[in-house]
Amino acid sequence: MSEALVRLDGVSFAYSPDRPVLCGCDFELRAGQRIALVGPNGSGKTTLLAIIVGLLRPTSGVVEVLGKPRRREADFYEVRRHVGLLFQHADDQLFCPTVAEDVAFGPLNLGLPRPQVRDLVARTLQSLGLAGYERRITYKLSGGEKRLVALATVLAMQPQVLLLDEPTAGLDEASVRRIESILLGLPQAMVLVSHDRKFLQPLATHWLRLEQGRLYPHEPPRTLACDNAAG
Repeated sequence: MSEALVRLDGVSFAYSPDRPVLCGCDFELRAGQRIALVGPNGSGKTTLLAIIVGLLRPTSGVVEVLGKPRRREADFYEVRRHVGLLFQHADDQLFCPTVAEDVAFGPLNLGLPRPQVRDLVARTLQSLGLAGYERRITYKLSGGEKRLVALATVLAMQPQVLLLDEPTAGLDEASVRRIESILLGLPQAMVLVSHDRKFLQPLATHWLRLEQGRLYPHEPPRTLACDNAAG
């Protein structure tokens, strides 16, 4: 069996002593897996993703990413080059004046040549149905458009692992289906946080539920065909 790309061993986290969020969580993500992470609002799903990329530090337990333990901020520099996190709120991810600048920011920081980055930006935007958006002013976009641009900033980094926090929030049905098709065609291991079971169903290879600070195996929902037959 391949080595885990992400491994959490007994990870706990609390925002304050009287507010525990994670309580001894064990988690593994391996190559080829697409894990649907579900659970009630406020159960800690976003917190777990933030811990994987070092935006939060666990109060106890071990975080291993790409085969190495990660403890200090410097340990996570490499992680953030290879693990792409889509934030729950697009405005937290977009900070440049134009769409092209936002999508190009990460690849340029990796030192890629500008001509290569321009091509990468164009291809990424086209794949998301955003061809021609390069010069659009980011803050003037609709909520759904911002969501797609935020995803473009993550995909343009060509990460080894994708952590996607509510990737379809605010999108219309056509855009949701486009995102689903794109993700199905990607080779990266993924963690998908979403309340949209219809979106998760064709994508997820494994399901976990986070509740009361712990992770549990979760039974995937029945297919629509089964639901119709049962009706």
